[in-house]
Amino acid sequence: MFSQLDTLDLVVLVFVFVGTVAYFTKGSLWAKAKDPVADLNYARLNGANKAGKTRNIVQKLEESDKNFIIFYGSQTGSAEDYASRLAKEGHARFGLRTMVADLEEYDYENLDTFPSDKVVVFVLATYGEGEPTDNAVEFYEFITNEDVSFSEGGTTDSAPLSNLRYIAFGLGNNTYEHYNSVVRHVNEALQKLGAKRIGTAGEGDDGAGTMEEDFLAWKEPMWLALAEEMGLEEREAVYEPAFSVTERNDLDIEHNTVYLGEPNKNHLEGTSRGPYNAHNPFIAPIKSSRELFSVRDRNCLHMDIDLTGSNVTYTTGDHVAIWPTNAGVEVERFLRVFGLFEKRHTVIDVKGLDTTSKVPFPTPTTYDTVARYQLEICAPVSRQFVASLSAFAPSEEAKAEMNTLGGDKDQFQDRIASRYLNIAQVLGMVAPAQVWSAVPFSLLIEGVNKIQPRYYSISSSSHVDKNTVSVTAIVESIRIPGAEHVLKGVTTNYLLALKQKQHGDPNPDPHGLSYQITGPRNKYDGIHVPVHVRHSNFKLPSDPSKPIIMVGPGTGVAPFRAFVQERAAHAAKGEKVGRTLLFFGCRKHNEDFLYKDEWKQYGEAMGDTFSLITAFSREGPNKVYVQHRLEEHAEEINHLLQQGAYFYVCGDAANMAREVNIILGKIIAKERGLMVAQGEEIVKRMRNSNLYQEDVWS
Repeated sequence: MFSQLDTLDLVVLVFVFVGTVAYFTKGSLWAKAKDPVADLNYARLNGANKAGKTRNIVQKLEESDKNFIIFYGSQTGSAEDYASRLAKEGHARFGLRTMVADLEEYDYENLDTFPSDKVVVFVLATYGEGEPTDNAVEFYEFITNEDVSFSEGGTTDSAPLSNLRYIAFGLGNNTYEHYNSVVRHVNEALQKLGAKRIGTAGEGDDGAGTMEEDFLAWKEPMWLALAEEMGLEEREAVYEPAFSVTERNDLDIEHNTVYLGEPNKNHLEGTSRGPYNAHNPFIAPIKSSRELFSVRDRNCLHMDIDLTGSNVTYTTGDHVAIWPTNAGVEVERFLRVFGLFEKRHTVIDVKGLDTTSKVPFPTPTTYDTVARYQLEICAPVSRQFVASLSAFAPSEEAKAEMNTLGGDKDQFQDRIASRYLNIAQVLGMVAPAQVWSAVPFSLLIEGVNKIQPRYYSISSSSHVDKNTVSVTAIVESIRIPGAEHVLKGVTTNYLLALKQKQHGDPNPDPHGLSYQITGPRNKYDGIHVPVHVRHSNFKLPSDPSKPIIMVGPGTGVAPFRAFVQERAAHAAKGEKVGRTLLFFGCRKHNEDFLYKDEWKQYGEAMGDTFSLITAFSREGPNKVYVQHRLEEHAEEINHLLQQGAYFYVCGDAANMAREVNIILGKIIAKERGLMVAQGEEIVKRMRNSNLYQEDVWS
């Protein structure tokens, strides 16, 4: 037979055979060998090596006898917190057998086999420019794919998810163009696939500061719709702990199995290794640090963090995550109000009372460790959590006060939310000098969010130094009208303490906030900070000859320092660099003009291709901002855009970035003789084609 085949036939047969093998083996026969140690380490850090772990959510629900699962897509922990609250409330009020699940831990091909007597909830945050959170990327891309396919095709080809009943709530920010786009797109995709939504798709708005109230207003009618759909009867809600907390008299803080702030077992054993990520930080040395402002009452830090030996990589425009530590004064306040200060170093074991309950930190540990390293004890408290604590008040007067605050949103806004009070401050206000010792520690673990890393735009170029990431951060210290306290940034004051220690202060105490800056068991001594890198889509054009326009007032200039630094390095090598225009604004040139001397050096390297246009808002009779400078340079901006320039904005989303977006549309319209609406449409097209990029925050 083969003798009758010519050479072309043989080639075709070989390709068909190879393709068939590739399809059925998924390429495993010739795939690049992975590092088994790294894979095992990553799996252990993420809990994937637990016995019986499955990625089949239908199987998981059957094994654990659950009928109400809440998936979360969370970047900062807020969506995870709302998911946990829904799970607790669903069980307490309706007897639902609830489970909270991380979207990245399961597969979705078998959603078409999801039982009709169970309900799935999606709590999804929108991050950046309409992007899913890191842990929701795979699910989002799968469910919104035009060619999505499932394991069995469902009951009909056109409606594969006709058995699926779901609930949806989104967390967004209206200062971004793609407000709550993730939950909207997922909701649209699910309905297109035949799934049935229960209640409305809720949307919370962080930009308006109404996220909590949006959530509370949405969930009540949602529960009513669910009860009607599923035939549920509400019962009297009684607190049932999700965790057991056992004090271990056989262990003390000197024992090598007790976690004192180490994020995982490798760190505990002193054998930290990568991959370093949101579950596993690299303890990085701070090479240098300095103050950028020249005024006494405000601080802005520049820090160079060394990644040498970590295998952590970054590219210009990425973000670095700093893992913070709570200030000692807040740790003490928290422990004292709950009657735990005297036994703060008592070792405790925390275990889930349900097979699906995940303890949010490693144990055994101590009360002090949980307050210092694990919980967001300085965060503003939610109204729902205040209400949940009323049952454990130390007096009837305090109980009544907590019920009032928890039930009246106007009083809560006026007395609590507007003053950004944390939970210990609220309890100290409601019942001065009284101890809330009846509050179960499990309730604190459930009700106070896990502390999250803070992300900063990297202000250095990976092209110039791949092993160093720079951070530019204003130290937050905000006086709140009507409040006795000053709101202190958790992470930035921690960084200030590190800077003071590096510059010779043996006991740094910035703004009255002391930190355990040497870390658990002094493992961070020598000025170290836990970090990881998050990759961003905020990028320079691959061709350095392309013109770029950057708008970055205040610390919004951070990524643009990196951009200009990189372009100056290209120019110094004799490479062609395109027009590089930077609009920077601050208060006064002699107070907070960030990197003033560096811009001169970059200008010398780049010559006429680089221009810095400044706006000093408090140096004249009228306030001048970067938006005004854009209008003054309208002709050149339009000319560069017509040459294909990339336009970048970094900084405040609510005011500056929104105004820049509007003004750019007007500039284009005026310079090209168009209607304003046409100019706005051109800006939208620039966004869609990645010629207009934002790295903004609310």
